[in-house]
Amino acid sequence: MELLKERILREGKVLSGDIVKVDGFLNHLVDVELMKELAREFRRRFSDERITKIVTVEASGIALGAICAQEFGVPMLFAKKAKSDNIEGGLLQSEIFSYTYKKKVTLIMSSQWISDADRVLIVDDFLANGEALRGLTEIVRAAGAEIAGIGIAIEKGFQGGGDKLRAVGYNVQSLAIIDGIEDGKVRFREDGAH
Repeated sequence: MELLKERILREGKVLSGDIVKVDGFLNHLVDVELMKELAREFRRRFSDERITKIVTVEASGIALGAICAQEFGVPMLFAKKAKSDNIEGGLLQSEIFSYTYKKKVTLIMSSQWISDADRVLIVDDFLANGEALRGLTEIVRAAGAEIAGIGIAIEKGFQGGGDKLRAVGYNVQSLAIIDGIEDGKVRFREDGAH
């Protein structure tokens, strides 16, 4: 998606450790108009999938997830990273390693809000090693719901998470895939190449 790639090139910053910082428009300060365009593109790519629910993970996936849910006209459900007193019913859980926080985290979702009647589109702002997405797919499958696809704003293709998910059969659609970082500049994968 050219619009997103242009924003990454213009406003993104590459930090040490191959971190791509896009917090000025995607995952801290949120450009809602850009999010609407991303959601429209996901709607186009998954238009035949009869999506009943958008699933994401807190915190940075929530903004994109909410706007996608509005675009699809379905509810959004997000996995929490800590148990809170307001979660009732059976808990669906998956332990992941958070590279952002450099520690193990347990994703938690109430089974009250997801069932085998759901066709889920998982969305997230970033995909690198794929740990958060692995955890989300485990939770969705444990609920008996069907994963209709995975929509990612930015994939760091050189870290392999997307390739692992595609290899097991998930329809992963990333709007911008970064194939590498050289001299502080991102290099994008050609559209259509996985």
